Amino acid sequence: MKKILPYISGLLFSTIFGFSFMFTKEALEVISPFQLMGYRFLTAGLLVNILWIVGILKINITLSKIKYLLLVTIAQPVLYFIFETTGMNYTTSSEAGLLVSLIPVVVTILAIFFLNEKPSPIQSIFIILSVAGVIFITIMKSSTEVSGNFLGMALIGGAVLMAGVHNIMSRKLSVDFSPEVITYFMMTVGALVFNTILFSTTPTNLSNYFEPLSNTQVLIPIIYLGVLSSVLAFFFVNYTLSKLPASQSAVFANFATVVSILAGVFIRHEPFYWFQVVGAILIIIGVWGTNYFGNIEEQETELKG
Repeated sequence: MKKILPYISGLLFSTIFGFSFMFTKEALEVISPFQLMGYRFLTAGLLVNILWIVGILKINITLSKIKYLLLVTIAQPVLYFIFETTGMNYTTSSEAGLLVSLIPVVVTILAIFFLNEKPSPIQSIFIILSVAGVIFITIMKSSTEVSGNFLGMALIGGAVLMAGVHNIMSRKLSVDFSPEVITYFMMTVGALVFNTILFSTTPTNLSNYFEPLSNTQVLIPIIYLGVLSSVLAFFFVNYTLSKLPASQSAVFANFATVVSILAGVFIRHEPFYWFQVVGAILIIIGVWGTNYFGNIEEQETELKG
């Protein structure tokens, strides 16, 4: 049972993340990106601190190691959610979910520089294939009358890069910190950072801060994003990263992509064109191949060792 728990955890966080794009898009129709991030992480930050106060979360952080946690937090949630939430203003939830599926490929590329792990020739082919899928969608969008802003794709790309950095660093930190500690620190710092940005950049005060939450189109997404997609899902993410190699953990982004596309098309009724289907197939095959052959190499290395 213990062997399959990391995989169950991976399926759970990927399902939650898959629906998160739809809820993000819903809220952004009413409030600004920084309002959304402020509410989301205030909810998440309050929840993890309540869990800590009542003794459910055991948090023991030494000052000498806080700097490493800060590095993880800067990558995700701070920069990741600035890129993702802002980018969602300019693209569809299904397309954002599709681009996020590139996270495993980015992890493999970053591992070359930070973990000295070089992809095999066949992995390199699949990496090129996945990138080709993104390029194909971009070219086809520019040659048709499909409405869309490439700034959105670029911003989501920045989020993908930050998620890759987080995966690499969180994997290293799992030696010294439990998933609970990493999740607690991420949510607490996120609440402080995003609400500081909100109060310093928009005409917001305590009297009107909670006013948008009276709208169910805002309140329901905030509960989903703050409780499920932030605290619970990130606990699953950090648990999975503590039990599986970063490249294997990242492959669950594939399932999140499928969920996000289905939610966008069938629930939000977003358009999904033929060239996006072709690009999605290229991306998913590329991501699958990158991880599949990476896992085979890891197993062969372990057998030789």
